[in-house]
Amino acid sequence: MAEAVRRTVVVTGVGCVSAVGIGREAAWEAILRGEGGVREIRRFDASGFPVRIAAEVQGFEPARYLDAKDARRTDRFIQFAVAAAREALEHAALDITAANADRVGVIIGSAMGGIETFEQGIHTLSTKGPSRVSPFFIPMFLADMASGIVSIQLGARGPNMATVSACASGAHAIGEAAATIARGDADVMLAGGSEAAVTPASVAGFAAAGALSNRNDDPEHASRPFDAERDGFVIGEGGAVLVLEALEHAQSRGAKPLAVMAGYASTADASHIVQPSPDGEGATRAMRLAIADAGLAPSQISAVNAHGTSTRLNDRLETQSLKAVFDGKAPPVSSTKGATGHLLGAAGAIEAVFAVLTVRDQILPPTINYHVPDPECDLDYVPNEPRPARVAHIISNSLGFGGHNVTLVFSEAG
Repeated sequence: MAEAVRRTVVVTGVGCVSAVGIGREAAWEAILRGEGGVREIRRFDASGFPVRIAAEVQGFEPARYLDAKDARRTDRFIQFAVAAAREALEHAALDITAANADRVGVIIGSAMGGIETFEQGIHTLSTKGPSRVSPFFIPMFLADMASGIVSIQLGARGPNMATVSACASGAHAIGEAAATIARGDADVMLAGGSEAAVTPASVAGFAAAGALSNRNDDPEHASRPFDAERDGFVIGEGGAVLVLEALEHAQSRGAKPLAVMAGYASTADASHIVQPSPDGEGATRAMRLAIADAGLAPSQISAVNAHGTSTRLNDRLETQSLKAVFDGKAPPVSSTKGATGHLLGAAGAIEAVFAVLTVRDQILPPTINYHVPDPECDLDYVPNEPRPARVAHIISNSLGFGGHNVTLVFSEAG
């Protein structure tokens, strides 16, 4: 039997909601200006917490994307996903109609789902009793509901699911969506991630694990990937969605691709519940496999959007992995988490958006707050200032608790 031809997948639209801007261009321009979104927490009273800073989305109005009834019945993480999906679809100039809806799918990942709703529901249960728990409690916090509600709101009837792999969730969603198109199961996929986990339990839990920066007196400089004085990540929130499309489908409607979704790979460390494998081997394999999946050699990669969390261990081991892949050196490496904070399950999605825009605009985003070099992190991290560059191919890394590793490859559309 003849082997099926793998279809080329392109990106035709992107949308995002983040602490540095609502909408792709607002966020991207802030990233290139070196602006950060980390501030004191406003979502709840964090005065008694050891960590009192986060990268919160400011000025978000759910009524712009959902009617009042639906806004009341959806968690914030779902609202971010709907907003990003609507923007991405508009950017792609794509209408979902009765004629094409069965061939348009949605995959949106989340690590924490509706944790704000969950915490509030448990509080209601414990203080007011079971009769006062909302009938919308369960569907508001389930992690698959971002994908489900986006499908309902937009009328997409193709493959629909959620990916839940901690901080690799958004990247997994994009990779699996591209694979769905490549094998012919859909023509268009809306893919990405969404997270709204700036909540008491989430902040307390990550702080207890020693994962968060406690630079409470200097929030603007708390997220400092690869810097020698980094002391943990800053929790962020937001959502991002890409419109992925079969090349021939995009061409048939006259759409101009932003980039080619050229490669994808996923691996496991099989090592530790929260720490990367000691030698970074899982991330190394993911990068090598994704680059090979794109039909490229490491020497052809122009840039890296790193996972770059600003934690001591992750940044050192990701640097080690990059050196292994690129034979002791690497192309320029950016981490946009210095600006956006760490969006957990949405991190890989918003960083994929920035990777696509890097290819579109031929400019490398800066790693902000990089001031003190670390001898163990000795690559070119594009410190503090954007840099015009020829970017033919870029990789984007996402590494999650549980040992999940994902690398995506985006290339010029030509």
